[in-house]
Amino acid sequence: MQENLPVSRASDHLYILATILFTVYSQLAMRWQVGVAGEVPTDAIGKARFIATLLMNPWVLSGILATFLAGVSWMLTMTRFELGYAYPFVGLNYVLVLAASVLLFHESLSGSKILGTVLVIAGVVVISRG
Repeated sequence: MQENLPVSRASDHLYILATILFTVYSQLAMRWQVGVAGEVPTDAIGKARFIATLLMNPWVLSGILATFLAGVSWMLTMTRFELGYAYPFVGLNYVLVLAASVLLFHESLSGSKILGTVLVIAGVVVISRG
């Protein structure tokens, strides 16, 4: 592998975008289906059944597949970019998951979450221009 990979064409950024979108989809699908499944039982057998039921759920399986595809997309990203350039973009997962969790699941949004989100976005912008 090359030590000093150049920042590639704009189309190479699609690998980063795919990583982000697959990851965000996975998180949202899992959150949705875990919410639908209800409370986790307290006993070991109940917990095992709860997990087994989730693992047979098509939406959960699609989330697991999306996680795998995010990993594949990330491997392709690493063929085009230096880790120090590409990795900060992963922070956008936080921004997108936070926004979606507020909109879709009516989760809380505090001032500290907003400030943190602004800082993450600012960091990605600064690093991507450097």
